[in-house]
Amino acid sequence: MFLDEVPAALQGVFFLAGPTAVGKTDVALAVAEVCGGEIVGADAFQVYRGLDLLTAKPSGEALSRVPHHLVGSVPLEESFDVGRYREEALVAIAAIRGRGRLPIVAGGTGLYFRALPRGPADLPAPSPELRAELNALPLAEALARLESVDPQAAAQVDRRNPRRVVRALEVCLSTGKPFSSFRHEWEHAPAFHGVLLERSREELVSRIDLRTEALFAAGVVEEVRAAVEAGNVGPTACQAIGWREITALLRGECSRAEAVAAIAQATRRYAKRQVTWFRREPMFTPVGLTDAPGALEVILARAAAVPR
Repeated sequence: MFLDEVPAALQGVFFLAGPTAVGKTDVALAVAEVCGGEIVGADAFQVYRGLDLLTAKPSGEALSRVPHHLVGSVPLEESFDVGRYREEALVAIAAIRGRGRLPIVAGGTGLYFRALPRGPADLPAPSPELRAELNALPLAEALARLESVDPQAAAQVDRRNPRRVVRALEVCLSTGKPFSSFRHEWEHAPAFHGVLLERSREELVSRIDLRTEALFAAGVVEEVRAAVEAGNVGPTACQAIGWREITALLRGECSRAEAVAAIAQATRRYAKRQVTWFRREPMFTPVGLTDAPGALEVILARAAAVPR
């Protein structure tokens, strides 16, 4: 696939990506209202129904202003992967185009953006036996094993996320090939109509810290408490940033201040990884929002230029 070959299913789509807390929700709403669009979420945790505060889901007012798809559509107990996301997103995009409206794919999960034009990487299905064996390893030991079989993957994986480390090691052991070799399937991407929202590091950090405090003020601890008591949060949804810290708070293992600081730090690290990921993607044109009063007009002009 060459850079100018946009798949037919994704023609006439506007892509809007960026790290957490950069301001994607407000920009997506503005584009949708001005250009007559509907929003297709591209967030691995906002797709779940529930934990609205924890996952920084668009407010009820925002959801009522513009139709949203793949936002709050999956029960918390279900697993949800990139293959299922692609299938459901393509269905939503086709329906929006059929109504003569502009599909706006907006979010921060880079894997979802990569998979839409290319399809998911041809990775093996998880082996329950091997997965159980690897999950029992201490994280340090799992990382050491990954480094021995695939140093490149070990350098690129989120080393603080046991699930990601285990999956990379699982693929290496079950296929006999480096996990990093599967990335070559996604080396090229078509040239889409899309933007990457950016802010200065200082401003993004400030926004993350303020949002974390706001979540606690809005009642995120009570939200998580209710989900814990309901017992309906599955193994994927509980990977959302903040779940581990707040459940530790509920168990009395840390203070509120410690939980706030830990969540803010984890979010900052995640945002840094997102920025690195998206900057490697050729499908996005960066648009800075820091001290850029005309940025929204630039974005609206690019969205208006999307062929219908």
